[in-house]
Amino acid sequence: MFSSWKDKKIKYQILMGKNKNEFRADSFEVFMKAPCGRLLTKAVLKDLHKEEEYKNLLVYKDPFVISLRNSCKKQVTTVYINEDFK
Repeated sequence: MFSSWKDKKIKYQILMGKNKNEFRADSFEVFMKAPCGRLLTKAVLKDLHKEEEYKNLLVYKDPFVISLRNSCKKQVTTVYINEDFK
């Protein structure tokens, strides 16, 4: 989800800015779908002193089976048998 530490800081600042005056649960929806995003969400909520809101944000988290299905990529294994080496 994040390519660098600089990207994490930018996303942190964006979430802090959106939720500083009024808590907006929809702004965390994208971040709740990935483990690194959930860690960022916890950090932002801690700094906003709204740790109790995390349980309400779990609605946006995908179930384990769906996240596993989305993250796995189909692979094809091909075995070639060389007839010359029998």
